Amino acid sequence: MRRTTLLATLAVALVATVGAARATGSGAHAFVFDGIDGAPLPLESFKGKAVLVVNTASLCGFTNQYAGLQAVWERYREKGLVVLGVPSNDFGGQEPGKEADIKEFCETNFAVDFPLAAKTTVSGTAAHPFYRWAGDQVGFVGRPRWNFHKYLIAPDGRLVDWFSTATAPDAPRVRAAIEAVLPK
Repeated sequence: MRRTTLLATLAVALVATVGAARATGSGAHAFVFDGIDGAPLPLESFKGKAVLVVNTASLCGFTNQYAGLQAVWERYREKGLVVLGVPSNDFGGQEPGKEADIKEFCETNFAVDFPLAAKTTVSGTAAHPFYRWAGDQVGFVGRPRWNFHKYLIAPDGRLVDWFSTATAPDAPRVRAAIEAVLPK
């Protein structure tokens, strides 16, 4: 019994230590993705900027939203917006490629030059901690149910809005929400 308790305590301490090493700020800024090139991609590095986090997939009926994401990025990046693409194979197995393939696809087909994370789980119990946190913030209805679900993060790290897959990234509603949280 003691050994089980000790092992459980050590496991909790290890998880807390690893989590603390990956947590660098508050709100969304506390999370770190792996970048598509393998380097850490801490959301804290976007502190002071609005961030549109979008789970993406290369073989989805909504894949053309990459063009809208790039357009939003080009329109607002100088005003303080970061678009972050998070490739995921969670829905329909529509992102089967490796990171190099995903990056090449995005650059070649959509001239994407906004930051991309490595392929990431965004749903269920194995979801990346950012997606678990965001889901807790918005509740069941605001969690990703398909590719190209969007979360809008304010410059201070608060999750301020979300947009379903069917909402284009350059839709008036999305642009208005972005404009409302851009740094002044």
